[in-house]
Amino acid sequence: MFVTELSLSDCSATHPHPIDIHVGSRLRERRIAAGVTQEGLAEALAVTFQQVQKYERGANRISASKLWEAARRLQVQPSYFFEEMPDDLNEAALSALKDDPLHKRESLELVRYFQDIEDKAIKRLIYSLVKTISQNTCQEIGL
Repeated sequence: MFVTELSLSDCSATHPHPIDIHVGSRLRERRIAAGVTQEGLAEALAVTFQQVQKYERGANRISASKLWEAARRLQVQPSYFFEEMPDDLNEAALSALKDDPLHKRESLELVRYFQDIEDKAIKRLIYSLVKTISQNTCQEIGL
C-alpha cells in the first residue's frame, strides 16, 4: 500500500502511519547524531522522555509546533525530518530503513565521535585502521 493510498483511518493504535514512523526515525537519528539524550530533547519540547520515545517509534504523532522546536534544538530545518522519504513509503520500505546499518545507534555515534576529532592526522590513521580491519575481516570470511 502506497502513502498516497493510505488514509489516517487505515492506521490504528497498533499500526502507526508510515509517515509518522519515518519522521520519528529521522528524529531519533538526528538526536543521536547531535549527542542529545531523550531527556534533553524532552526538556526542550516540554514533554516526558517517554513521549519522545513514542515520537521516535512513530507511536504518537508529533505536532507541528513540537517538530519545529525539535528542529531548533537539533539544529536542522523542520524539512529535515521529511527528507529521504520515498514516494512509495510503505511497510517494506520502513523495515528496510530499520535494518540499514547506517541508521543504527552505533553507526550514528561513531560518526559523531569521529567528527569530534580535530587532528586530521589522527582521523586519517583511524580511517586507515578501520578500513584495514574491515578488508581483513572480509577476506577471512571470503567476501
